[in-house]
Amino acid sequence: MLKKINPAGVLSLAMLMGCSAETEKKMDDDHKEDVTWSYAGETGPSNWHTLHPEYAACGEGEKQSPINIDVSTVELNDDLEALDLTYQSTPFSLENNGHTIQLTDPTGENSIEVQGEEYTLQQLHFHTPSENSLNGNHFEMEGHLVHQNEAGELAVLAFLIEEGKNNSVLAEAFSNMPSENNKEELASNVKLDLLLPEDMSTFHYSGSLTTPPCSEGVRWVVLEEPIQLSEQQIKTFSEHFPHGNAREPQPLNKREVYVK
Repeated sequence: MLKKINPAGVLSLAMLMGCSAETEKKMDDDHKEDVTWSYAGETGPSNWHTLHPEYAACGEGEKQSPINIDVSTVELNDDLEALDLTYQSTPFSLENNGHTIQLTDPTGENSIEVQGEEYTLQQLHFHTPSENSLNGNHFEMEGHLVHQNEAGELAVLAFLIEEGKNNSVLAEAFSNMPSENNKEELASNVKLDLLLPEDMSTFHYSGSLTTPPCSEGVRWVVLEEPIQLSEQQIKTFSEHFPHGNAREPQPLNKREVYVK
């Protein structure tokens, strides 16, 4: 299950987000337009904290995402409730925002319940290679379902992706990826309930956005069992982001990671 990419090669790549900064309400539109960030060079992850005062957490935060999940050290938490998913066939819009391919949910009808708190789905996006790693191993890709509750707090349901069978749920989206800064509507609905793996074992930790401004207080739920995309589907995504679009794992800093 952990047949993955050499971590040394992964960490040499320039990398992307785990939770879209577009859902972060603390930054106004002017700041978003004025500041350019990327995954390489002077505007890459190691310098994000220098690009704008509101990006300080990218360098100073103590609960940053993504992380490496050491399976041997995670704690079983019987108090964690099983995820309650309310997902349905949804007419997503598709966008290449320059940092990732994003599917935005306009309906407000998809949600998850985590520990009794309801979070409504905002969007789904992808990274290559995976941002979170298991036992130091990165998967070919990772997807993030980004949710928000009524208080504006975020919860990310992350699923790891390995090379394997063609993924019919994402077939249309991955066959029609737009060029940068273009949007289009998908012709058919995406069936989210068919996207996730059968085994819903999860890792839980407190983290952050993985793009500027790297704001903390994000609830992370990472599915242990990966889903599959075909070699061609992974290649198609990678052609849009040839240098990768994932931030490297951040220090755990005494945080606990729980498994359910």
